[in-house]
Amino acid sequence: MTDVTIVIVTYNSADWVGRCLDSLPAALGDLEAELVVVDNASADDSAEVVARHAPHARLLHNDVNAGFARAVNQGAAAGSAPWVLLLNPDMEARPGSLAELVGFAHRHPGHGMYGGRTLTTEGELEPSSCWGLPSLWSTFCFASGLSTVFRHSRVFDPEAIGGWQRDSVREVGMITGCLLLVERRLWNRLGGFDERYFVYGEDADLSARARALGARPVIDPAVEVVHAIGTSSPGTAGSKPLLLAGKITYARTHHGRLGPLGVWLLRAGVGLRALGARLTGRGAKWLATWQRRAEWWDGFPEGSGR
Repeated sequence: MTDVTIVIVTYNSADWVGRCLDSLPAALGDLEAELVVVDNASADDSAEVVARHAPHARLLHNDVNAGFARAVNQGAAAGSAPWVLLLNPDMEARPGSLAELVGFAHRHPGHGMYGGRTLTTEGELEPSSCWGLPSLWSTFCFASGLSTVFRHSRVFDPEAIGGWQRDSVREVGMITGCLLLVERRLWNRLGGFDERYFVYGEDADLSARARALGARPVIDPAVEVVHAIGTSSPGTAGSKPLLLAGKITYARTHHGRLGPLGVWLLRAGVGLRALGARLTGRGAKWLATWQRRAEWWDGFPEGSGR
């Protein structure tokens, strides 16, 4: 019986996806896994690299970049194992790590969603495996600059979860899609990712909806992977416009009647940082993000649905 369906979405990922795929056998140990790779119309030879390094994988080709959320849903639907494991193509799993993750889930049932510890290529902590869920308070702290002045404060920077090094078992607000194990029954009940989120924000939305159903996302620190974050976000502004579009969509979706306030606070926070960049000559990404505000001002378009 297949233990887990692994879903990897590639988009111009040729530089890293081979290393990711090569790391899987040792990371899985004795687990039986089915591997589904969805290529989002890469302009490089990502699909060829996948075929070369993992000829056993089921490789799905999209004619256009359908977005991360939709591609993951495609990949998950193509498998049937009781667990769905999402991995980024720019990660390298350490030996035994994925076997440990699935084993931890079996030893600690009831959480529904499981994650681990991501590291930089230099072996340092890369904290983006999990965050606190966005709230109106955390958004106000961003808008006012408090989250920058008091970085990693549990009170004023709550999404960062304080100075926690992701080195202990802990329930968290959200687990990011770079390393996320979900019980398939829960995944199906949620309908997978909300496809309004083109990329970024879909994991926060999934975690929030899962928690509303009683799930308790949890981190196992014994699970370690290397994550080369940001390799697909070129340009001065990097991934910030897409990140902000995801945050605005989340605020609009999850803050109820106060959603418009959350959206306004996010816009104000970017404007404050852009003004600071203009006055000090530092923070070019924020200035570039403000100049590209048409890309994120209203979030991702409504109407695409799940």
